[in-house]
Amino acid sequence: MPIKERRTKILLALFLLSNSNNPYLNLDEKVQKIFDLTLNQKTRGTISGLLKEELIEKNEKGEYKITIKGLKEIYLQFPFFRFLGDKWDGKWRVISYEIPEKKREMRDRLRRAMQGWGLGPWHRSFWITPHPIIANLKDLVFGKEEEKYIQSFDSEHVFGDREVLIEKVWGKTSLDEKYRELFKAWHEILSSTEEKPAKLKKVLANYVNMLRLDPGLPKELVGEKWIGFEAFDIFKEIRGILLS
Repeated sequence: MPIKERRTKILLALFLLSNSNNPYLNLDEKVQKIFDLTLNQKTRGTISGLLKEELIEKNEKGEYKITIKGLKEIYLQFPFFRFLGDKWDGKWRVISYEIPEKKREMRDRLRRAMQGWGLGPWHRSFWITPHPIIANLKDLVFGKEEEKYIQSFDSEHVFGDREVLIEKVWGKTSLDEKYRELFKAWHEILSSTEEKPAKLKKVLANYVNMLRLDPGLPKELVGEKWIGFEAFDIFKEIRGILLS
């Protein structure tokens, strides 16, 4: 599993392995193996923390589900999932920051923190995203030195070819190609003779790597038949087969 942080693993497991009929998930040995988890003291402590923060809930059977608050945390790391459930408000968020070269460490730290926000480079020092992340940006830099180098705006697209913009900023064609490569990798995994949990672990690892690249653009920008939406539907089918 290409995720090191225990907290993220748990939230992602609850999101990706549960289903609409039963949103609760038992973090049993199968799930632990798939996500490289062990129910040791550290993991139990992480689960306890997630419960206190109300990012997850627990039922009387000892199963867990991710909450709306937990989903919002997942959205900041994997923006693809946001517009599966939320409707786009039609606004763009524009962020500009010019941090001096002598403060490169600060600039790199800021970029890492914003890595999963669906931001794309529009022009030098200007980044745009359809995701509502201005409040998150304020929380991130409030009271810090970075704050004085940043400007942010909410905007509407008034004029220009949006298809050209999306290709320039996010490389839609390249993303499409990477999804097709993902489908080939999935086919090879499913065709192997490995046990189901091992297959699902590899399917998930490939998918997580792809999700880190997908900016999570809404259907209003990429169309309802966008290959990313198709990939999610295919993943759910594979999940159903390999968890049975």
